[in-house]
Amino acid sequence: MPIEVACHLNVVVPDLAEPALSRSLAALAGLGYSHVVLPPIDPDTAPLSELAAVFRDHGLAPITLGGQAPGADVSSADPDEREQGAAALRRLVAATVALGGDQMNGVSYGLFGRAETVPTPEAVERAAQAVGQVAEHAHAEGVAMTFEVLNRYETAMLNTAEQALAFIAASGSEHLQVHLDTFHMAVEESDMLGAVRSAVPVLGYLELGQSGRGPLSTGVVDTGAVVQEALRAGYRGRVGVEAFSRSVLSSVAGDVLAIWRAPYTDGLALAAEAIDVVRAAEAAVGSPDGATR
Repeated sequence: MPIEVACHLNVVVPDLAEPALSRSLAALAGLGYSHVVLPPIDPDTAPLSELAAVFRDHGLAPITLGGQAPGADVSSADPDEREQGAAALRRLVAATVALGGDQMNGVSYGLFGRAETVPTPEAVERAAQAVGQVAEHAHAEGVAMTFEVLNRYETAMLNTAEQALAFIAASGSEHLQVHLDTFHMAVEESDMLGAVRSAVPVLGYLELGQSGRGPLSTGVVDTGAVVQEALRAGYRGRVGVEAFSRSVLSSVAGDVLAIWRAPYTDGLALAAEAIDVVRAAEAAVGSPDGATR
């Protein structure tokens, strides 16, 4: 079976509004994508059943993004804030199921944004244990939970694959998985391919993002080589595509993500090129039994 490939919806549309959502889902399905990553949603107010029907009608499964907020942060020293953070993640697990999804990514271990100080070991330990408990709950609900490793400008908690492996060890969970993104790895990893190899046993999502946030063919990351390395190391999970442009994003999202330029204007063309990169990497590696496709 070919590797399942997901596309972040913000590659092509700024939000989940119709009719652009349905048009984009139809186009992505036609390109061969099996999943779409949703922008952050509020599980308490989002029209889950309506969205689930749209995804189902187009044959694309959603992947949700979990996060934390001030006063609801699993890394906090305050037990009430930690519980609020864990409760928010559990609500998103339920929303993921309601949407028809089976995977929840995101920055589940703390607040998004540049930190002023290095997190204490105690804060990392608190986050790991809380996220591990949610991951076990998610597994029982049929949802695989990953956490994304970000660059130093977006978090001070986890920046490398090595830190992610230690986080999983501290979590106590047998089901928590890592989400690696080549955009962030280009900043933080001295050996990107080696980092990917090291994480494969617990890698739940490999995301391809170029250094300039644009098409995979423009930038310093050899995304095809990353996919090949992961496959050769035994990875059979999902591969994701992520790119952001000021021409597509809402101004609010662009500001939050520091997307000040427009590295592309045609998101569907970018998505078409990106899935070709993944399929070419598969063909180069060959099937798991060693036969060339």
